[in-house]
Amino acid sequence: MADWQDQSAKESPGFAKRLERAWFRQGDWLAYLMLPLSALFWLLSAFNRVLFRLRLKKTYRAPVPVIVVGNISVGGNGKTPMTIYLAELLKQQGKRVGIITRGYGAQPPYTPYLVDGQCDTQIGGDEPVLLAQRTQCPVVIGGDRGASIEKMMSEHQIDIIISDDGLQHYALARDIELCIVDAERRFGNGLLIPAGPLREGKWRLKTVDLVIFNGEAGPLDAGYQLQPSGMFSVADDTPLEPPFASGVAISAIGNPQRFERSLAELGVELLGHRHFRDHHQYQVVDLPSEAAVYMTEKDAVKCRAFAHRQCYYLRVDAKANEALKQQLHSLLKRKGVI
Repeated sequence: MADWQDQSAKESPGFAKRLERAWFRQGDWLAYLMLPLSALFWLLSAFNRVLFRLRLKKTYRAPVPVIVVGNISVGGNGKTPMTIYLAELLKQQGKRVGIITRGYGAQPPYTPYLVDGQCDTQIGGDEPVLLAQRTQCPVVIGGDRGASIEKMMSEHQIDIIISDDGLQHYALARDIELCIVDAERRFGNGLLIPAGPLREGKWRLKTVDLVIFNGEAGPLDAGYQLQPSGMFSVADDTPLEPPFASGVAISAIGNPQRFERSLAELGVELLGHRHFRDHHQYQVVDLPSEAAVYMTEKDAVKCRAFAHRQCYYLRVDAKANEALKQQLHSLLKRKGVI
């Protein structure tokens, strides 16, 4: 373990990681250095929105309602747990749900590509495979959301489409927009990429149907907490009962500290941790063999084929507060979705 910890401590954070740190610190010189590029990004994105508003660019209108679960910042904000929660909620209402997503990091032989729970994550991507496993809904990946919906509708009977991400994909007409905000990190320095973490300015929150906070929300704010729902073996999904062995936390997510706090609250003594970039493709050498290894469910789907017997994952579910339950139900009724 000591050798692994020493190696982890010596790893260079790299430019991307250094830039990400600048996003969440006020007055960092690196963020200011990026401002000219952010100005260019703003100009291009604003021009793109104008083209859609003037209908000089076409939008695709699906034959069924479309709900976009997105955000205005880069990195993991907790969209996937919310997508799972929403899919289950709609299924309980008797709706047949399909999920589309870009499939970042996936390498399918063609697109649009239909993903199921048994799909290799290198082909289908980590989040799409996880969505298929957890929801049992058909999942289609591809950059052209309209083509993905056509693929979905040609092979399945679907009542509602959930688009996991795609808030800025204006080529897809949508009936409902849900914007997920990390309640802990919020909007960083409030600047557009690459000077800050924002894809669009905070003004965009006023145009969406519902802003949902992942984490500690205000008393009247719609929000949810990620609640642990069990520890399982990565190799075969066998449940693991406490007390849990001490070990190492590895993760390739947007906010690894939240995951590590969850482990500590469950009584896991962490001997070390290792953070990878989001959507990292794991290899055997990434998994310490001399101690228990704890990871997220999203990471686990990529490690199942080679995980050793002491590799475990923490399953979490979105637990909605009363404000979210009421506001989401009202919104779905008002829009005629349920």
